[in-house]
Amino acid sequence: MANYPKFSSVFVPRSVADLHRELIVWANELARELDSQDTFLESLPSTKIYTVTTATDVKGPLDGFVSYSTSSTKYRGYVSGTGWVDFN
Repeated sequence: MANYPKFSSVFVPRSVADLHRELIVWANELARELDSQDTFLESLPSTKIYTVTTATDVKGPLDGFVSYSTSSTKYRGYVSGTGWVDFN
């Protein structure tokens, strides 16, 4: 879970320059945290392929789930209302 920086509600700037400096520090911290989250998310696989004996072994499938059925040696995708559909 990201820990985004909070802008201090107790900060009372003595001048516009103080406010400007504080906003720059906060914005830099926010940009650093967002970059860190981007790097983390980009390192994750785009999808998970479940290797199962049969596609029905995947509990609670959602649209877009992909499985490889070892019993039929087929890749399958899940579509609501249709169920598991063979790719090959």
